[in-house]
Amino acid sequence: MQDYVTSSCAYPMSNYLSYDGLYPLYIKCLTAQSVIVEHKYYSEAAKDARWVTIMQQEIQALEDNMTWDIVDLPKGKTPIGCKWVYKVRYKANGEVERFKARLVTKGFSQKEGLDYKETFSPVAKLVSVRSVITATASEH
Repeated sequence: MQDYVTSSCAYPMSNYLSYDGLYPLYIKCLTAQSVIVEHKYYSEAAKDARWVTIMQQEIQALEDNMTWDIVDLPKGKTPIGCKWVYKVRYKANGEVERFKARLVTKGFSQKEGLDYKETFSPVAKLVSVRSVITATASEH
């Protein structure tokens, strides 16, 4: 751990960096990003009404898309947990575009051969699909 800089650093960044030479638009962007927190844990995000609303919208979208079915857990199997991932998307001028919360599985807890294949869900972006179709069409 001696190679890592911690909060008790003898040489704080504020001694060497300042906003003095930056354009006002850049300063606005930096200060906006330093004020809004991307939470790491649900317990933190649940205290902020903005994040609660976004999480409710994500759950509703998952239900509307029929992402899962509620079933009984087979004997001898353990469920795979999930967690929330929080991100703030910014516009080019530093304003907040939107808050984004995603519910993701903790796939690292899976064991190959036991529960690895049952939860795999391939996802492709439309841009990728179009690229493959275009490449295929151009070859014929």
